Amino acid sequence: MAVLTMPDGQKIEFPILLDSNGDKFIDIRKLQPTTGMCTFDPGFGSTASCESSITFIDGAKGVLLYRGYPIEELAAEGDFIDSTFLLLHGELPSKQEKQLFEREVKYHTLVHEQLIQFYRGFRHDAHPMAIMCGVVGALSAFYPEVAEVKNPQQQLRACYRLIAKMPTLAAMAYKTSIGQPIIYPRNDLNYAENFLHMMFAVPSERYEVDPELAKALEIIFILHLDHEQNASTSTVRTAGSSQANPFACVASGIAALWGPAHGGANEAVLKMLQEIDRLGGVEAIPTMVARAKDKSDPFRLMGFGHRVYKSYDPRAKLMRQVTYRVLEKLGRKDPLLDIAMELEKIALQDEYFVKRSLYPNVDFYSGIVLRALGIPVEMYTVLFAMARTVGWVAQWKEMVAEPTGRITRPRQIYTGELRRKFVPVYERQLSGRIPVPSDFKEAGGFRSNLLSRLVDTSARTALR
Repeated sequence: MAVLTMPDGQKIEFPILLDSNGDKFIDIRKLQPTTGMCTFDPGFGSTASCESSITFIDGAKGVLLYRGYPIEELAAEGDFIDSTFLLLHGELPSKQEKQLFEREVKYHTLVHEQLIQFYRGFRHDAHPMAIMCGVVGALSAFYPEVAEVKNPQQQLRACYRLIAKMPTLAAMAYKTSIGQPIIYPRNDLNYAENFLHMMFAVPSERYEVDPELAKALEIIFILHLDHEQNASTSTVRTAGSSQANPFACVASGIAALWGPAHGGANEAVLKMLQEIDRLGGVEAIPTMVARAKDKSDPFRLMGFGHRVYKSYDPRAKLMRQVTYRVLEKLGRKDPLLDIAMELEKIALQDEYFVKRSLYPNVDFYSGIVLRALGIPVEMYTVLFAMARTVGWVAQWKEMVAEPTGRITRPRQIYTGELRRKFVPVYERQLSGRIPVPSDFKEAGGFRSNLLSRLVDTSARTALR
């Protein structure tokens, strides 16, 4: 038990909970009901918001497990279907289960033809993530039965549909943004192959998917399937706690992932490389590294270090190998890739980076691979959302199955004004909150609020 001594000397005991790794958590659920006090933890860095058996991270040791399996083994020895089934159902599939599951995913890849009309309503240059936020949420209009969030059969069917349709929706978003015809999915291709086909094929000629490049993309997907209670996953769970349908919940996750502090990291890496290239390329790297070391300089090298992993990002180890294989196969000459390789060399040798564990992370390498594969920068976060959808639906499915599920309702420390007396508009002074031009002329004939004229002061007081 943990004992908390209150300001008045009262002592309150709280249970200590242990997770599978032996990490300790103080159960403070009775704190507010007992004392009227709450804890303050911005960003929830010291707060466990749920119990989950899906993903485990040991940041100090550089460990990432999906249902107990090391991410390196799953990505190197398994495939996308293995890891997806594992996250969703808790165990690796047998041969028969894998075939049935893969068939379910493949036969849900098509989207309703009326949904395709949604794409024509967006501007031709709309960001693909803006499109994805809209069309994923709109899926619930075509499958109203998903409102039965407590129905296990509907839960599973919704999960399968989301996993299967995300590549189709993502590729359609890309084709819409460049004005090309939409390419329909093919059931003879696997998950990664199908996505590349829908991205780069055109109706006028045959497109052959390179299996080695498709495997590299599949590994990127596997490495991004889930990552504990990050910002977007927590958003999905928060939306799901209100019993919102899974399509709406995943749309909320996409919105959270769009932020540059979360899913936009590999896109930020490419923009950084482009900036270095503009300033002189490889020759400019020493200057940029010096700027990154200068705390007074706002410039930062993107793609190095990780908030969670205090040692090497376990996903980056495998992605480094994949990166070199892809670059060797393509033999592509690209000044940005040359800059990236030089930065990697410095980060692995420079004492400043090594001492602070600022090693290249998974975003650094995945950004390089995606560029080599010809994926446009604005699609990077979309691919992240495609992969993370697996984790989102697994987390959502786990959450809605909890018998004691509660709607998420964080507390706050209120720092605003307390009760103030309302002042009629013609008696108010400038607040100074927005600029008002010196030559601004007020509109004449101002009429006071109708309610103010009809309700006398004593009645308004009673209404309060």
